[in-house]
Amino acid sequence: MVRSSGQANDARQLARVGGGRRSLRRFGEDASGTSALEFAIVATPLLLLILGVFQVAFVYFANFTLENAVDRAARLVRTGQAQSFNAAQFKNEVCKMLTAPLSCGGLQLDVRKYSSFGGAASNLTQPLDSSGNVKTSFSYDPGARGDVMVVRAFYALDIGALLPSEISLSNMAGNNRLLIATAAFRNEPF
Repeated sequence: MVRSSGQANDARQLARVGGGRRSLRRFGEDASGTSALEFAIVATPLLLLILGVFQVAFVYFANFTLENAVDRAARLVRTGQAQSFNAAQFKNEVCKMLTAPLSCGGLQLDVRKYSSFGGAASNLTQPLDSSGNVKTSFSYDPGARGDVMVVRAFYALDIGALLPSEISLSNMAGNNRLLIATAAFRNEPF
């Protein structure tokens, strides 16, 4: 059977259309880019979640470090060793107990005596000023034998670098997190 040139052109066009359908079918069945697309959709929330976990861990570790230093420093007050210190000397002693990620530069201490534990709970001063920054002056009174004491430490931890401010753990000005450690006790009869 001999085909004319018109019939040959028609056959080529049909082959192209049929080939186009086959290409469309192959494109629809091809899943080689699916994994990359799914990862792109999930990657951003996953990355933010991982950074959030790291930020929470960093804050808890820093707070634990501060609490440990305050606990050890409170023992100096409780046993009468800090009664001969002034505020700067006491701060130096606390700074010796700080470990990374905290440094002595951002540490503020407040040591006060109270007449009772109830009085201590109701008369604690606010550590932040009206603009959300840590106050710079606190008191240092290590008390005498049998006095009810409260030792507090404040540290402005810079956490702004890890997450956007919309999902940050900051609780003060400058995208910082105020860490607070407190020890309340009665002085021993030293």
